[in-house]
Amino acid sequence: MAQKNANGASHNTGKRKKKKSRTRTVVILLVEAVVLVGMLAALWVVTRATDTETGIQKVELEEEEIVINQAVQENEVLQGYYTVAFFGVDSTVGNLTSNTRSDTIMVCSLNLDTKEVHLMSVYRDTYLNLGNDTYSKCNAAYAKGGPQQAISMLNMNLDLDITDFVTVGFKGMVEAVDALGGVWIEVDEEELKHINNYQISISENLGTSYTAVTSTGYQLLDGLQATAYCRIRYTAGDDYKRTERQREVLLAMLDQAQTMDITTLTKLVNNVFSNVYTSIEFSDILSLLSDLSSYTVVDDGGFPFEEYRTSTTMGNNIGSVVICTDLEAAVTEFHHQFFDDYDYECSEELQEIAAKIYSDTSPYVSY
Repeated sequence: MAQKNANGASHNTGKRKKKKSRTRTVVILLVEAVVLVGMLAALWVVTRATDTETGIQKVELEEEEIVINQAVQENEVLQGYYTVAFFGVDSTVGNLTSNTRSDTIMVCSLNLDTKEVHLMSVYRDTYLNLGNDTYSKCNAAYAKGGPQQAISMLNMNLDLDITDFVTVGFKGMVEAVDALGGVWIEVDEEELKHINNYQISISENLGTSYTAVTSTGYQLLDGLQATAYCRIRYTAGDDYKRTERQREVLLAMLDQAQTMDITTLTKLVNNVFSNVYTSIEFSDILSLLSDLSSYTVVDDGGFPFEEYRTSTTMGNNIGSVVICTDLEAAVTEFHHQFFDDYDYECSEELQEIAAKIYSDTSPYVSY
């Protein structure tokens, strides 16, 4: 029988097939895939004894309070993957737990057999169920209920079984890139107009100086420059292009990390990252650096896919939003791409969400 979670959303309490019994190796694979695309904070545990000493903010999520649609709990295909949520919050320092919107929302999925990684941005202004049967821009879920509600939002709207997350703010991102010695990025003329303006605002909040980017072309960006680059949205492509830049930087970080040996990586992150909030067990990643070169990012993109999205302005103080014009078709395609599931059928809960989105947005969108 369906029960209510703490946020009021319905979910089933059937036995979860997901994994506390998964081996140390499985968790190591997951953390490498996630950490090495932008969240090297977890590596600090290699040279520190306790979470208190690292300063990393560890949280124990109540898994029974995370919404997972019933059919998803029974989906055998998903058992071959480990999927985690990555949130980049609109905060320079602190405020990683809630009361801040998630500027970056990503889903990272690792194929446990092939070690292939899929990375997907969810556009922050997408009109979705917020994980508690209210509807608005999806980035509000983190602000209203922290990572637990934001994970439920992803699970409900994408038919996923996520129970782990990593959250990083601006300061954590700056430190991550600097620990790697910077990242190589192609900066074009449009981006050059904005990157230094974003540097100014971030540096003022962090109380640090910045180095202006003065030319276009392929170049090494430091942590502050790369974080500012991730924030650019006032160019052709708007927020769609911004999420592409975010993935570009994370992939560039992976490239940098794969050139380094274990000793160098450990040394670089030794004094980094008190600005990370995560549910991942550090005791399971003591040997996580041993197999870095074997991971391959095979796909990255944004959701909703271009053929299933439009934008409009809605009333009730919602404002400008991205609308998924056919959530069922988009989620089916998502499962094709992410999990090689070509027989996928959306859950009943997701079908209800799709119908609600259609009803709410019909006055604003011509279907």
